[in-house]
Amino acid sequence: MKTRFVLIQTSHAGNVGAAARAMKVMGFDDLVLVAPRWPDVLQREETIQRASGAEDVLSRARVVQTLDEALDGVTHLCATAMTPRDFGPPLKAPRPHFAELAQDPSQAVAFLFGSERFGMHNDDVYRCHTCLSIPTDPGFGSLNLGAAIQVIAYEWRQALGGFALQSATAPVRPADAQQVAGMLGHWERALVDIGFLDPAAPKKLMPRLNQLFNRADLTQEEIHILRGVAKAMIETAARTSR
Repeated sequence: MKTRFVLIQTSHAGNVGAAARAMKVMGFDDLVLVAPRWPDVLQREETIQRASGAEDVLSRARVVQTLDEALDGVTHLCATAMTPRDFGPPLKAPRPHFAELAQDPSQAVAFLFGSERFGMHNDDVYRCHTCLSIPTDPGFGSLNLGAAIQVIAYEWRQALGGFALQSATAPVRPADAQQVAGMLGHWERALVDIGFLDPAAPKKLMPRLNQLFNRADLTQEEIHILRGVAKAMIETAARTSR
């Protein structure tokens, strides 16, 4: 679905960079700035530093002078502000509203964020279909602009299906039955050598160890470690006997 983030009269360059970064990590890249304090905000050093790798979002971003220009082609407007006291669009939490909105792929969605100091003007809010309110601690609901954009971007991405979890570690290689059996044979020799296991009366020690290691779901790397322990036990027992 077409998704646009619109920042109205942003006063801090760093927040524009933070917005670009928040958008990029959630897979969005359509950013429009309406009458920002700095006309060259997209090229300012603070903006680029706070973008931290999301310079491509900044390069595609547009600066316009009116909200009408920013909303060209958009069909569903979401304000991120409290509903004005006299009247206005319904106030909704992002998650349930997004679950409904994502069912209609024909929509082109824009999320509107007001200035850091004053928020959104009532006239801009009146144009929107809904007001989004992020549920926060009632005693302290103040979010900075970058954080608010990150929350909205995350919730919207989840409603659209989200991204697969990306593992930071190599895939685990489980040990097969033959590797476990070989390791147990190695341990049996080591336990005999250190005097822990009496081969004449083994009882059920090795079957119990077999069950223990089965419950552990050993990996191939762990088999190597356990074999290394067994080898060290055998070598230490040999040195002691000498």
